[in-house]
Amino acid sequence: MGLQLEWSNEQNQYEISDALIAQFNQLLTAAGEAEGVTEGEVALTFVNDEEIHRLNKEFRNIDRPTDVLSFAMRDSMEDEQEITYEVEQEDEVGPEFDEMLGDIIISVPRAIAQSEDYGHSVERELGFLFVHGFLHLLGYDHQTAEDEAVMMGKQEAVLQQIGLTR
Repeated sequence: MGLQLEWSNEQNQYEISDALIAQFNQLLTAAGEAEGVTEGEVALTFVNDEEIHRLNKEFRNIDRPTDVLSFAMRDSMEDEQEITYEVEQEDEVGPEFDEMLGDIIISVPRAIAQSEDYGHSVERELGFLFVHGFLHLLGYDHQTAEDEAVMMGKQEAVLQQIGLTR
């Protein structure tokens, strides 16, 4: 089966081209290989700020829009701290994933604005958010400076590997 990407587009501000979807598939493969995850499905949805705001409020009790949300299918929230440390070990993650890994939801307007703020392409920002979301599905988090540094390093390595530089 391998890693599979299912996607839907619920926003009308940015064209989601075949080339962009091919880029997301490359990112999924590269991030999966880096983490030892070779099987599973990721559902990716592109939304507007209003929808991500609604989801953020409903599921996280945070009353504002955000750039990306991830909903892992394999573990509950209270298990995420434990997973964060297990994921750092080689070959711990791979065999556990053979079905749905989870959902990643990206606010396209937020990604467009952030790409302008950071001075890079929209495609790079969308790619960054996608890899960020994927790592959350695996249990990574950025609650501490140390965890954030680990996560950022992993994200940048994957983006560099497929040529999405700043």
